[in-house]
Amino acid sequence: MDKKLEELKTEYKNIQIPDELDLVVERALLKSKKKKNGYKWLAGAAAAAVLFIGGLNISPAMASSLAEMPVVGSIVKVLTFTEYKVDKEKYQADIKVPAVSDLENGDLAQSLNDKYLKEGKELYDEFMLEVKELEDNGGGHLGVDSGYEVKTDNEQILSIGRYVVNTVASSSTIMKYDTIDKKNQILLSLPMLFTDESYVNTISENIKEQMREQMKADENIIYWVSGAGLEDEDLTELFETINKEQNFYINNEGKLVISFDKYEVAPGYMGVVEFIIPTEVILDILVSDEYIH
Repeated sequence: MDKKLEELKTEYKNIQIPDELDLVVERALLKSKKKKNGYKWLAGAAAAAVLFIGGLNISPAMASSLAEMPVVGSIVKVLTFTEYKVDKEKYQADIKVPAVSDLENGDLAQSLNDKYLKEGKELYDEFMLEVKELEDNGGGHLGVDSGYEVKTDNEQILSIGRYVVNTVASSSTIMKYDTIDKKNQILLSLPMLFTDESYVNTISENIKEQMREQMKADENIIYWVSGAGLEDEDLTELFETINKEQNFYINNEGKLVISFDKYEVAPGYMGVVEFIIPTEVILDILVSDEYIH
């Protein structure tokens, strides 16, 4: 396992970072250190992490006071940095922007906080632009609700889920996750967890099995998957495989959870759906049992 962990460190340095994971900074791997239980890579600044607060261009009318969201038993904190609110008869928006504090790796904390702030500001600007367009064309109804939740917080892992719910004629929900190794001060990506790309097919096949089993057990559950007896199977875009950078997090039990947005693999009433992948299914292709066990 030591050899595989060392290979992971090398792969991490050479990995091609997709857009959603461009915050994995290479200098998060500044040095490695041999420990009793194997090689672990350590990273981060020696000084305490500093929240990137200065110089923000936020409308005072829209920004609320910094409010701390309690995170039990953890040094790293997740805060509501600011909140954009619109509350009118036909237009409602509530956009909570999170921030991470007390992370030793200051570069990683700042990168995450920059991303969250940018996402929140862009979402608010887009909402106000759509409101203006509606007003210019006779009016209408529009709503957006965005926030975050701490999915996992233990000694090793912090997983933050951010959601955006848009409501017009019907609602759509988008989830994004960041999973942080608090001990080693790095942001994890799905490819980093596995020895090769075979995980895409392995996980996909297990998810399809879970989909079919759930549909057999409950007639109210529907997934767009082959072999499930769908009447309009030929007319539906069926789920085949996950993306290499599929939405995921690691739960408090050390299990890999794969997440799909509303409408991604199922009808809208199913909402955001998640699948816990049994560790024995992926055990042979995990780089190590550091995170998933």
